[in-house]
Amino acid sequence: MVRALSAPAAAPAAWHADPYTDALRSGRGPLFLRRPDGWLLPLDVERWCAEPDLADRTVLRRCRGAVLDIGCGPGRLVAALAADGVAALGVDVSPEAVRRTRDWGGSALCRSVFDRLPGEGRWDTALLMDGNVGIGGDPAKLLDRIAQLVVADGLLMVETAPYEIDERLRVRVSGAHGAAGGDFPWARLGTAALLSCARPLGWRPAGRWTAAGRPFVALRRG
Repeated sequence: MVRALSAPAAAPAAWHADPYTDALRSGRGPLFLRRPDGWLLPLDVERWCAEPDLADRTVLRRCRGAVLDIGCGPGRLVAALAADGVAALGVDVSPEAVRRTRDWGGSALCRSVFDRLPGEGRWDTALLMDGNVGIGGDPAKLLDRIAQLVVADGLLMVETAPYEIDERLRVRVSGAHGAAGGDFPWARLGTAALLSCARPLGWRPAGRWTAAGRPFVALRRG
């Protein structure tokens, strides 16, 4: 069993916002990330709260060893890995996401990836699915942090944007009845932008594929 090394830090208020919690509880949207100018990025809550689909399975088949799912959401991937006998841990700043992950039979901590985590430097594979390369709004900082979490030749699976983009922005969580909570930094990267960011940090490409219109990149340390 994976045990916490320290008390979890307070989760960002945005992910305690009622629209996000309500969407996870109900298993459906609408849910968006909203930019100050009104632009909306739809979030696929229904898919997150369902069993892993065929595209997800292409990622799960490539996982090696112990797996850390960063921004695990309601835990479909962590639970699937656990059901297959794989040591896996999800981390998410949303208490509701962590609760759902545990209800599905997965292990999860309510914590930011930038907090102290169990097994630092010993994870074989890390996951950044569902746009989570945007966490913190600084992909280079995030990739550098993940390099501290995985083994020397660790693997990182990233789901990139379905088109070429390299964007830093501030957003807030928004539901059917508008936004709630404060805004926070986010990023969106296509495959080319991800590779350009990753190479100087010691990550090398280990695979690229697309499934159900969703692009994925495997990166390896070393």
